[in-house]
Parts: sequence; C-alpha cells; structure tokens
Amino acid sequence: MDLLMLDDLCLLPLTQDQRHDLLEILEDRWETRSTLVTSQYPVDLWHERIGEPTLADAILDRLVHNAYTITLKGDSMRKRLKT
Repeated sequence: MDLLMLDDLCLLPLTQDQRHDLLEILEDRWETRSTLVTSQYPVDLWHERIGEPTLADAILDRLVHNAYTITLKGDSMRKRLKT
C-alpha cells in the first residue's frame, strides 16, 4: 500500500497490543511509503496519549521525522454545516 491513512490517531488511549502493532507497521513503512495521520490532539500530546514512554518515543520518532505538518484551526466542519 503506497499510502496508509491513520485517522483520529490517539482519539482513545492505545492498548499495549495496539502500540506494538503500530510500531511494527511504521517500522515496515519507514522511508519507503507514505503515512498520513489525522488527530484531534496536537502532536505535543501524542506521547502521553500513546502511553508507555519507550514505545511512544519509537512511534513518534517514525511519525515526526521528515514529516510535513498541517495544523487546522477553527470550528469543525460538522459543527459549521449543522448551523
């Protein structure tokens, strides 16, 4: 798969199995394929949301290095369309 999209990363805290699986996936894709991540949380809160500091460091190292970041501000489109 050339592009993997992880939508709403860290919306819920990750379990031990999810942390390991995510690290394996990211390690397999490292510097060979693209991964697009969306999250309700800013990047500086991902470490806490991922949990287990050593695995969080490894996961974020693979997600953040060589990444392009786009930060959106303002109300949700769902909220805007509702009014």
